[in-house]
Amino acid sequence: MFTGIIEAVGTVQTIERAEEHARLTVSAPGDVFVGIKIGDSIAVNGTCLTAVEISAAGVSFDAMYETMRKTALGHLAAGDPVNLERSMAADGRFSGHIVQGHVDATGSIASIRQIDNSYVIYIDVPRDLMRYIVRKGSIAIDGISLTVVDAEDRTFSVAIIPHTWAETNLSSKHAGDPVNIETDIIGKYVEKLVGNTTYAAAPLGIELNPRPSQSVSNPTTELL
Repeated sequence: MFTGIIEAVGTVQTIERAEEHARLTVSAPGDVFVGIKIGDSIAVNGTCLTAVEISAAGVSFDAMYETMRKTALGHLAAGDPVNLERSMAADGRFSGHIVQGHVDATGSIASIRQIDNSYVIYIDVPRDLMRYIVRKGSIAIDGISLTVVDAEDRTFSVAIIPHTWAETNLSSKHAGDPVNIETDIIGKYVEKLVGNTTYAAAPLGIELNPRPSQSVSNPTTELL
């Protein structure tokens, strides 16, 4: 699990493309890769990837073409900046929100508007994804935990403070660029539960949509 608080902006060193997968090698400044072991999970632009090789060039990750095709990773090239976050330690501080590293869809930056020293980014997404995006709700864009400012038919906006602009790859983005989108997992679970006709506690005789009263021959309340 991740929190959406970016630890460093790395650089794609190489992308080796095979028939069914690709291998990305990413370098990073500072100590973000210190202590990393083979098998560790790292979010690369919000996509949970597994470290498969560690070398002087950086850390390498394998990605199936399903991942490359359904995320913005497929648009990366050598030299591109990527947001990096190590998986959350059990005793870590939860500064962002629950981010799984499971990208729901790719969005497209519609426009970027500067207001004083901050920015508002407008992003277009598939219309059916908007049911999980609400004003003041949490969302991850390229792995960055952000708060939704406004949400319309298929476009939403987020406000970017100077620190986030300077410490993530957002400052390199332009209109038309693809970004990874992960919506808040809580909304998906709520939809799943509310979509059922009976509550999970149905064995206790509690229903979300109780049926009209019916006369029964046995008045005993059944708990099972």
